Amino acid sequence: MGVVDDAINRRNQCMKAGEPILPDNYNGVTVDRIRQVLTQIDRCTNSMVEGVFALLSTEANWFNKAATNGLQFRHGATTAHVGTHVGILQRGNRDKLDREGRDYWLKPLWEIGAIEKVYFDSDSTVFLPGHPIAKSPNSAYRLEQRFIDILEAEEGEWQCMATNWIQEDVLRERLSLQASQAEETSQLIKSGHSRLIRASHEIYAPRFLEGYHVVYIDDGDGERTTDEQRAVLAEAGLTIDLSDSMPDVLLWNPKIDMLWVIEAVISDGEVDTHKKNSLTEFANRHGKAGIGFTTTYPTWKKAAERQSQFKNLADDTYMWIQEDASRSIHIKQ
Repeated sequence: MGVVDDAINRRNQCMKAGEPILPDNYNGVTVDRIRQVLTQIDRCTNSMVEGVFALLSTEANWFNKAATNGLQFRHGATTAHVGTHVGILQRGNRDKLDREGRDYWLKPLWEIGAIEKVYFDSDSTVFLPGHPIAKSPNSAYRLEQRFIDILEAEEGEWQCMATNWIQEDVLRERLSLQASQAEETSQLIKSGHSRLIRASHEIYAPRFLEGYHVVYIDDGDGERTTDEQRAVLAEAGLTIDLSDSMPDVLLWNPKIDMLWVIEAVISDGEVDTHKKNSLTEFANRHGKAGIGFTTTYPTWKKAAERQSQFKNLADDTYMWIQEDASRSIHIKQ
């Protein structure tokens, strides 16, 4: 059951029992206090207020492994988590807030360092600074601790704290520190992901995908496609829209006009049924003869760890293990 269904069930059960769905404050911070602070720093909309209230939540984290490790919602929540908390638990709607809405209720606050980007490392079960892997479902957000301190400060104290916090020199120092911490995480995590992506198209593809060549590699969190990549995609008769969920590696065989997708998994991101259907639609939209799929892992240990827990590899796809590079394993259900 997903977070949306869980939230709807929770709301319905609370309403049936005549119990409040949410507390009226977290650690003494009310919605009114949040609104006052955001007004003072000139970042106040209803959605931002509700988003901050969600990110103050002291309930168990919605990443299961994080909750098992004793972490709270406030330690890290995805866009979907925040959107569900606001849309269903706070507003009582039938669905979470639109993911694209984050540009209106998260981005203005991370631009000034009130919200930090974090990444849930499922191996160490902790949240690390930054978003080291593009489009990862483990990318999350939390409130910056000094901003929490302002929200939790006594009346008559928080006003001065907020004024100092928003000063330009303090803002630059805060954003610089966050960027430095995020870069450390990127070097720690993304380097392994980058190496596996490289092995996937330099070792796996030549051995098992004869006639295919790379037309797209997604190995960053910056510009979606470069001019060079757009030219290569155009040669293959492909264009990428913002709504397209693109893989780590996309290959094309011009002789048979087929595509092949490779997803390199260090912590998450296998070719599951949803991803297979989405990219099959992408191939059909561009009139391709077909599309194949491979999920790659660095080791058998990592593959076993992921699949013993999730069992999410889509039917009629392939799996490749870098440390056992001579075999490509066909997944049949």
